[in-house]
Amino acid sequence: MTKRHRKAWRLRTHRAVLAGALSAALLAAGCGGNGDDGKRSEERRDTTCDGELEGTTDITVWFHTGQSTEVDTLRRQVKDFNAVQKAVRVELITLPQERPYADLVESAAVSGELPDLLDFDGPNLYNYAWSGKLKPIDSCVPGNVKSDLLRSIREQGTYAGRLWGIGTFDSGLGLYVRPSVLKKAGVRVPSGPDDAWTATELTGILRKLRQEGYEKPLDLHLNDLARAEEWNTYGFAPAVWSAGGDLIDPRSFRTAEGFLNGPGAVRAMTTMQNWVKEGLVDPNKDGKAFVKGRSPLSWQGHWMYGRYTEAFPDDVKIVPLPDFGRGTVTGMGSWQWGVTAGSTDGDAVWRFLAYLLKPREVDRMSRANGAIPATDSAVALSPRFAEGGVERLFIEQLKSGVARPRSQTPAYPAITEAFSWASAEIMVDGAPVKATLDEAVRRIDKDLAEHQGYPSAGP
Repeated sequence: MTKRHRKAWRLRTHRAVLAGALSAALLAAGCGGNGDDGKRSEERRDTTCDGELEGTTDITVWFHTGQSTEVDTLRRQVKDFNAVQKAVRVELITLPQERPYADLVESAAVSGELPDLLDFDGPNLYNYAWSGKLKPIDSCVPGNVKSDLLRSIREQGTYAGRLWGIGTFDSGLGLYVRPSVLKKAGVRVPSGPDDAWTATELTGILRKLRQEGYEKPLDLHLNDLARAEEWNTYGFAPAVWSAGGDLIDPRSFRTAEGFLNGPGAVRAMTTMQNWVKEGLVDPNKDGKAFVKGRSPLSWQGHWMYGRYTEAFPDDVKIVPLPDFGRGTVTGMGSWQWGVTAGSTDGDAVWRFLAYLLKPREVDRMSRANGAIPATDSAVALSPRFAEGGVERLFIEQLKSGVARPRSQTPAYPAITEAFSWASAEIMVDGAPVKATLDEAVRRIDKDLAEHQGYPSAGP
């Protein structure tokens, strides 16, 4: 059977397979089963790409509806890709915003309607890989491409020792500060991760800035925190990690007990709650605490760089997040691409993904959305991220290990929901820290129990 005939046969059958037989096959393989079946399953796992590409192959691509500039750029990339070659024809589908994107992915997986190439928020990769929504892409990615990826991109895309996803951009998190304000107040400005402010030092700085006339000198984007979304985990899990806590046992991933409600996590969240209680944090109801000049410090991500520097040209610097006891830690991870289990031709999908990873295309997207380029070759094209560049800290954090991925477990959706809820309760509503974290632990451990600890073979 030729590859073209195999493709036609798979197209006729993949929906039924994805809806039921795939999950059953994965479970059987994980429970032992027939030795030959296990061997064939492993062979299929290892050949998402086999190097063959015949004729013209049509593939579908899903993309979340994010920034308009981001979507517009991808549309142009698809158009350009379709124009410069004939082997692969890409149909881009941007999903409506009426329903959460992750819900649409889940529904499509159940009905067998996933596209060939799926765009998804990075930390969801672990659940998607575990549940059989994705294929590993080790066989697709050449060594020179893999080595060009930032360490953080490779780390985020890896689950159970395999590569399942690749992003064309990453994220950065830090404290935006106004050096002129700090200089006037006699406050030192950290030069990098090695001399970050301690949490205690930052508390003193905030009190000093209040004396200088800034009533609420710190912006934590409480307006976003109150919505209990992914920002809460991305933005504030680093404080827990920095204090020696974690969202879940990072070795076994079998419990959050003693980690999310342990001494480190309690200490970090108590410190942040005290900043709010003391009135040092702007409620930021208008989303403009920093740009209006009310708060000269803002705990935020790379996406605010353009807006902040437009408000204060030549008076914005990015410094590391504070050290809560075990060194500064920051967030990482952003949207990634993965080949779905229902994809009928991994080589065709990879041909398009390889195009998106070309240096000029990575640079093109990162200029459009303000994110950090995913490859060293693309970083070299951007003065902002070069040595001495205004956003160089983000690169240093991603390459040095200061940046940590969110918990690399299929339980992540439950973990982020629980921690996001707890963060809002603690910092917005002033709930008791230890009791709230205890409840978050119960929610996470309940999910773990319901999924038998997420065994490696999948559901």
